Amino acid sequence: MEPLKIAESIVETPYGGIYIKEWVPAHLLSNVPIIMLHESLGCVGLWKSFPEMLASKLSRRIIAYDRLGFGQSDIVSKIPSFNFIEEEALIFFPEIKKHLSIDKYIVLGHSVGGCMSLNIAANDQDCTAVISISAQAFVEDITLKGIQMAKKVFEKPGQIEKLEKWHGNKARWVLKSWLDTWLSPDFSTWSLNYCMHDVLCPVLIIHGDNDEYGSNKFPEYIIDNVKGLSTKLIIKNCGHFPHKEKTNEVSDAILNFMS
Repeated sequence: MEPLKIAESIVETPYGGIYIKEWVPAHLLSNVPIIMLHESLGCVGLWKSFPEMLASKLSRRIIAYDRLGFGQSDIVSKIPSFNFIEEEALIFFPEIKKHLSIDKYIVLGHSVGGCMSLNIAANDQDCTAVISISAQAFVEDITLKGIQMAKKVFEKPGQIEKLEKWHGNKARWVLKSWLDTWLSPDFSTWSLNYCMHDVLCPVLIIHGDNDEYGSNKFPEYIIDNVKGLSTKLIIKNCGHFPHKEKTNEVSDAILNFMS
């Protein structure tokens, strides 16, 4: 594997400090980086070795950041608003882009990070492509059922400590933010409909056929509504974390898409 330069930094924003980590190969095939957005309980650390593998395989700079309230970013006291997906694209992501002095870029998001990636592309023409992994497109019964099951798991002894390993004293806020938002009746009508038609760049949509938080209706909805050239990959015998469960298949798909 090609040696990588790894850099860490904090973006000081009006809203708090945001932690960023970068993986940079010695030889770049392109100066256009890939910026990664994590899922509802995720953070930079929970991407594990995936960013490093992508940087080496694609010979591109990979950037990941902890959203405010997550991982090594600053604490947030309030539960996110129901517009938090769009707000990530309009308020917080521009701070990352400005800090890194980035012009053109690609966004890669997992789960709600995929929703945020599509919002970013809809609002910024500097985004040249989207890689969406297990993104929700609206709220399904299977989505709510999966979250309810996860809620019961986290009520068991020792489970919140698993989140604390990654989020420290922010772990209970991270869990509450996810549960209170997605399980709220007021959030049940949410969908990506408001931004889909403004996504003009190419989109790669990856989804596991056994995703416990959403059916194949999600990737079908995205591919039918974005305006850019789109590619859909449904991975067999795969759940909500294709980049962990089927790493080689996902990385090969991304490599082919980038080519």
